[in-house]
Amino acid sequence: MITDTFDNLSPAIINPSVRENAPEADVCIVTFSHEIEKHVAENYAGGEIASLWCASGRTPVYLIERSGKRFAFYRTYVGAPITTGLMEDAAGELKCRRFILFGGAGCLNREIAHGKVMVPAEAYRDEGTSYHYAPASDYIPVPNAATVEAFMKKYGIPYVTGKTWTTDSFYRETRNNFEKRKADGCISVEMESAGVQAMCTFRGLDLYVFFTGGDLLDAPEWDERGQDYRDGGQHDVGHFDIALALADYISGKD
Repeated sequence: MITDTFDNLSPAIINPSVRENAPEADVCIVTFSHEIEKHVAENYAGGEIASLWCASGRTPVYLIERSGKRFAFYRTYVGAPITTGLMEDAAGELKCRRFILFGGAGCLNREIAHGKVMVPAEAYRDEGTSYHYAPASDYIPVPNAATVEAFMKKYGIPYVTGKTWTTDSFYRETRNNFEKRKADGCISVEMESAGVQAMCTFRGLDLYVFFTGGDLLDAPEWDERGQDYRDGGQHDVGHFDIALALADYISGKD
């Protein structure tokens, strides 16, 4: 059973390696949007400081220098296994223990306005990755949710906090499962939070997560909400500005 997968009694056969002389970064910002990556590379980055590799190719890691601080940035892929694995690699390619993950998510509650930031406090484990990093349970807590919430309050950013539903298969978000998750208090559905948070807790990394509501599941039929992603959706470069301000905020707490 997948719920019996967690093993902390024997060593891993393959472990992520820490690169000698890895560059330092105060915070590493991670997102999914190729549009945001292009925006960052053209307007914020001062070059590349590392590379992450997988069968899909090379993922460049960019350096952003701001107010005497060094922030890293890279674009990841959708889904818990690859997002988790690349972040483990990033923690070896960089001297960095704090990661911000942001992107779009499906909305489970029609009362949540389109474009409002959603801050997950717990992630429902409807995926497989998290069971390799933590004992079986329904939810993985997101310890730094309170910090992200405090940041949103300080800067007057509209947000809502609650549980998120992490799934491995968006085509199998059935009506019955939607009703169960909504009744349980989930406000969003996405594909990474549970796995990435479980890994970060296991590895002793700090993870800060926020999502922006995109498509709406809480409707008689699926509502794409226009899919104009540059206007409040997952490709909106304004969300990077939020992430960059959050990086500034958490790095100032040392």
